[in-house]
Amino acid sequence: MDVLGRYRNLIVLVGVLFAQVLGLAVQVKRTTDSEPTRLIRIWAVGSVSPLERMLAWAQTSTRGIWRNYVYLRGVRAENRSLKAQIERMSLDQVRISQDADQARRLQALLAFKEQFISQTMAAQVIGSTGSELSRSVYIDKGERDGIRPDMAVITADGIVGKVLRVYGSTSLVLLIDDQTSGVGAILDKTRLQGILRGTPSGEVVLEKVMSDETVPPGEQVLTSGGDGIFPKGLLVGRVTKVAPGSELFLNIRVRPAADLSRLEEVLVVTKIDERQAEPDQTGGARAIDILAGRLPGVPSKPENAVNADAPATAAPASTAGSTAGPVVNPKAAPSETSVAAKVSPKPVKAPAEPKTQPAAQDSPH
Repeated sequence: MDVLGRYRNLIVLVGVLFAQVLGLAVQVKRTTDSEPTRLIRIWAVGSVSPLERMLAWAQTSTRGIWRNYVYLRGVRAENRSLKAQIERMSLDQVRISQDADQARRLQALLAFKEQFISQTMAAQVIGSTGSELSRSVYIDKGERDGIRPDMAVITADGIVGKVLRVYGSTSLVLLIDDQTSGVGAILDKTRLQGILRGTPSGEVVLEKVMSDETVPPGEQVLTSGGDGIFPKGLLVGRVTKVAPGSELFLNIRVRPAADLSRLEEVLVVTKIDERQAEPDQTGGARAIDILAGRLPGVPSKPENAVNADAPATAAPASTAGSTAGPVVNPKAAPSETSVAAKVSPKPVKAPAEPKTQPAAQDSPH
């Protein structure tokens, strides 16, 4: 109290001065390029900014220490697991590459031809038949645009149907849920094949699947390519329900992948190419020769036998071309005898030599 009483006038003067300065700071505005700002706000920002910078620096430093040191304690274990995963993926890649090479060899052996879509044309749905018995739509592309009957119509989600009738500038597309449609289909995992048809109620069913087979719901249905219209491997839909049908076949209901009731734009497959697998890089060698080279117990074919077989094969051609009579090559018999003596170690065939030579000598007489 003594200090306050002694410096009361000074304290009151300082308080009055501070109040005046504060009032001036509130009233005075500093004009900037954007808008005028009160002086008290500038002072407040200038006084608080160093503290904010210090707090931000402390927060950033603490976060950096946490991320760079404390948080990295489990990175070594994670790095080991990632390396093991990369090694497993490398092994899987090698196995898949070998399987692909084997598949190409088998395709070349069987003269397998793979179908793929090479050209499509975009079309817009402009109308429908408006009948429950016939489910089809009209598109704005026709004969003038190169559309032909039995062309596949698809969307990005799945297949839609096929071109049924073609007019000048429009075409009629038969949808897959029509009761007169038919699509060759195959199940993705079980590889069971059947025929996809529509029902009068607008549902899609997969027929001709034997009743003793197991078809899980949710399995994808793809095109099999057996109908000659849709290429193999296009998405059709998914199995929704499996029930026993007749005595031989199952009743499999399929939900189409494409929304057939809300079609606006479709793609017409105008060209399908067939690509045949290229043969393996073995130089055209036969499989039996490759196996004979790999098996240690199978002797290789001597080269002299190949040279000896060439004149014997050419002899009938020369005989057929001559009109004077049969001509016998006198060198053929000794070569065959020498080859037989080299190939067969048995001495039984040695007496066959004098029988062959007189026959060759008597032929001129």
